[in-house]
Amino acid sequence: MTTSLPLVFEAPRRGKPPRHWLDLDPGERRDVVGKLGLPRFRADQISRHVVDHLSTEPQTWSDLPAPIRSDLAEQLFPSLLEQVTRRTTDAGTTVKTLWRLHDGSLLESVLMRYPSRTTLCISSQAGCGMACPFCATGQGGLQRNLSQAEITIQALAANQMIASGEVPGATGRLNNIVFMGMGEPLANYNAVMGAIRTLTTPSPEGFGMSARGITVSTVGLVPRIRSLTEEDLPLTLAVSLHAPDDELRDELVPVNNRWNVAEVVDAAWEYARVTKRRVSIEYAMMRDINDSVARANLLADVLKKRGDWGWVHVNLIPLNPTPGSKWTASRKSDEKAFVDTLARRGVPVTLRDTRGSDIDGACGQLAANNRPRPEAATDEP
Repeated sequence: MTTSLPLVFEAPRRGKPPRHWLDLDPGERRDVVGKLGLPRFRADQISRHVVDHLSTEPQTWSDLPAPIRSDLAEQLFPSLLEQVTRRTTDAGTTVKTLWRLHDGSLLESVLMRYPSRTTLCISSQAGCGMACPFCATGQGGLQRNLSQAEITIQALAANQMIASGEVPGATGRLNNIVFMGMGEPLANYNAVMGAIRTLTTPSPEGFGMSARGITVSTVGLVPRIRSLTEEDLPLTLAVSLHAPDDELRDELVPVNNRWNVAEVVDAAWEYARVTKRRVSIEYAMMRDINDSVARANLLADVLKKRGDWGWVHVNLIPLNPTPGSKWTASRKSDEKAFVDTLARRGVPVTLRDTRGSDIDGACGQLAANNRPRPEAATDEP
C-alpha cells in the first residue's frame, strides 16, 4: 500500500474487522490525527463530516487538503458494511437490510418509521451464542462480536436512508435505537457501550442522540446488568424473560441455567431503582408453551415481589415464527386472555405492534436464508 501519510493502524489479524474512525474515542481521534502529521483541529473537522453530514467518504471533503483525502479514506474509513439485500413493507416504512461484513459474516438491521418517531433495531453480534431454540439467530450460532464501528455505522446508514428520502414520511434523524437485532448486546459489552457513547455524545464527538431513546436488550446476563446499572446513563433496559418460572425458562432461554428468573428480575429491579428508568420485560408469546393464564398470573407474582408497578412494563411480543419451527405465534384469543390477566392484576402491559413478518422480519431469518459460512470465526471483535 502506497501512502503519503504515516500508517497509524497495523493490518488487522485474520477475522478481525479493520479499524475505523468510529472505533475511536475523541482522544484517540486527536492522537491519530497527530500521528498522521496533521493539526489536531482536523479531528473535529473530520468528525463533523461524519456526525453532522453523515459522510464517510473523505474524497468528497473539500475543506481537507486534496493530497491526503485518499489516504484518510484508506486508513481511517475502510468499508465495513456491504448491502446484500433490502426488503420493505408497510408502504416502505419498514425496511430490513441484510449486510455483509469484511469476513463474510452477515448481520441485519431494521428501520421502522412510525407516525411520531423513527426507530432502528440494530445488531451487536454476527449470530448469537445464547441458543434460544425459538430464535433464528440463536440457532445459527455465534460467528463473532461486532466492533464498535460495525455497530455504530448501522445507525449512520439508517440516518443516511432518512436523509436521502428513502423512507416515506421520515425526516430528521433517528429518534430511537433498540439493541434487539442479532446477538446478545451485553455479551459484547465494551463495543456496545462504546457505540452508545458515540451515539449519545454531542457533535462533533458524537451523534448527539438522547440516551433515553436507546434501549439495550438482554436475555439476563446478571453481572453485565449490574455493570450497566453503574454507567450513569438513562438507557432503557429490556429483559427478554419469556417465562416466569425456571422450569420453562431453562428450556426457552438456556442462560437461565446460569442466572435464574429470581436473579435476573432482581438485577432488573435494581437497575430501575438506581437509574429511575422503567424496565421493559420482553415476553415472546408462543402457542401452548408460555401463553396460559396460569403463567400470566405467575408473571404478575414474580414482578410484584420486587415492589410497586412503577418500575416495570411488560411488552408482549407476538412471535414471528421461523419456517419449519415448532415454535409459533399464540392464538389471538390466548394473547387477549394473557393481556387481560396482567391488566386485572395491575401490571402495565402492551402487546407489541409487529412488523415485517412478510420480509423475514424476525431476528436472524434473513441472515439464515442467505448465510455462507464466514471466512474466519472468532468470538472477539
